[in-house]
Amino acid sequence: MKEKLTANQRRILEVLFSSAEELSAQSLHQALKQQQQQVGLATVYRALKALQLIGKVQARPLANGEYIYSIASAHRHHFTCVNCGRSLPLQECPVHDLEQQLAQTQQFQVFYHTLEFFGLCQNCTQVNAAT
Repeated sequence: MKEKLTANQRRILEVLFSSAEELSAQSLHQALKQQQQQVGLATVYRALKALQLIGKVQARPLANGEYIYSIASAHRHHFTCVNCGRSLPLQECPVHDLEQQLAQTQQFQVFYHTLEFFGLCQNCTQVNAAT
């Protein structure tokens, strides 16, 4: 059964599909305004939440407490620096088999998963060591 999306949800998906990077709700709001779309920031947040609930969009927390959003087509894994906020992707998925096993044993429909490691990047580690 195909989900019925609102016009705002479709617009947000279009922006996310056309973006090469993950976007914050504020960035999505600005992109929609640049396209002459009259959408409030609260509407963007509601649409993102609805899109998450049907597995179309995934959210990734950043060290500063904000979230960035992307199309839920790929798993994302990152090292995120708590000092400078830099986020480096992991190339391999270390939990793919575990996801499949848990989905079967727990009878849980998995839309996507994320894996985040928080710490200090090499640059911030060197700066901290020098001080």
